[in-house]
Amino acid sequence: MDTKDQIRDRIERAIPGARVEVTAAGGGHFSIVVVAAAFAGLSLLEKQRLVYGAIADLMRGDNPPVHAVDQLVTRTA
Repeated sequence: MDTKDQIRDRIERAIPGARVEVTAAGGGHFSIVVVAAAFAGLSLLEKQRLVYGAIADLMRGDNPPVHAVDQLVTRTA
């Protein structure tokens, strides 16, 4: 499973029913769009915490597969 698929899988498991689009920009940089009903009533920061929490293990360590999320878009379904 490539890194884009790992990101998508982790977010979909953490936020059931979410639609996730992941675009690689190279060098471990990614753009992520997440659309989920679970975001209803949440602040922008709370939405971002849900997403980053889902992929935290991919951003940890000395040489993580995800170096940065250049753009994160969260929308309510």
